[in-house]
Amino acid sequence: MAKVSINPITAPAQSKEEAQFETTLRPQSFDDFIGQKILKKNLKILLSASEKRGDSPEHILLHGPPGLGKTTLAGIIAKKVNGNLRITSGPAVEKTGDIASLLTNLEAGDVLFIDEIHRLKTPIEEMLFSAMEDFAIDLMMGKGAGAKSMRLPLPPFTLIGATTRIGAISSPLRDRFGFVSKLEFYKDEDIMQIAERNAKLLDIQIEDPAKKLLAQCSRRTPRIANRLLKRLRDFAHHKDTENIDLKVANEALECLGIDSIGLNQNDVEFLSVIIEKFQGGPVGLSTLSAALSEEKETIEEIMEPFLIQLGFLERTAKGRVATERAFEHLGLNKKISPSLF
Repeated sequence: MAKVSINPITAPAQSKEEAQFETTLRPQSFDDFIGQKILKKNLKILLSASEKRGDSPEHILLHGPPGLGKTTLAGIIAKKVNGNLRITSGPAVEKTGDIASLLTNLEAGDVLFIDEIHRLKTPIEEMLFSAMEDFAIDLMMGKGAGAKSMRLPLPPFTLIGATTRIGAISSPLRDRFGFVSKLEFYKDEDIMQIAERNAKLLDIQIEDPAKKLLAQCSRRTPRIANRLLKRLRDFAHHKDTENIDLKVANEALECLGIDSIGLNQNDVEFLSVIIEKFQGGPVGLSTLSAALSEEKETIEEIMEPFLIQLGFLERTAKGRVATERAFEHLGLNKKISPSLF
């Protein structure tokens, strides 16, 4: 069986070291935040209106692929409302006592950011319901027949939830968010602007052709663009230059195993399995998971989104299908035309 390992450059997950690196590049205001124009406009209206009313902003749910700026936007919102930003994640909140501790330590106007909010356990979600609606939580004091419920008031706060799987959030929790919006993949022009801005922060020059190539290889994701920029900077310094030109960029990307449109060896292996083992498809997700020795969730959330964006892969009623464009990019002839219906 083919085992597809995730390339750390194009993987959506973020290491602790990388998070610290990104902090130095993270925009601190809406003006510095490039892209997502419609979302930014709507958030500005929301924050402006709540400020004029003297209220805390409504609870906000941001969804979309990883690496598009959900955490960054939470930080900008917290700064805009002059509140502290408290950050946690669904897997990190294991017990109701954990979320109760977080909530009771909030101050008025604070922003609580919960990443991967779809992974919260049901009892924790239920405690959030009253916290979000009534700014209060119900705590059980004691055990057994003598146990009593005590309602503890909370200061007004804003909860910002982030998720890559909005369908996995329960309806009762989702309905308690007043503002729900999706972050879209970025345009190449936006990624080029991000690369130019961050190159200045990293004290390195990057020429326009190199910026264009970086944008094409970034999978339309700022987090990946930042990783690539960091690697290109390393390669430039290895070459004893403070300038990233097209030659440096091409050589670095070749060393990283990334082609001119952002595909890496993992993507090629993934498409090759569909094309060579299953004649281009359609092939079901379970069968594909077994053939790749990979979890279904990894295939759906990490491998497929970019390939679908490129038009190399289609999800149909009968399964996954490699498109004509995928065959052409891999230099293969499509001998069998699979039925999509």
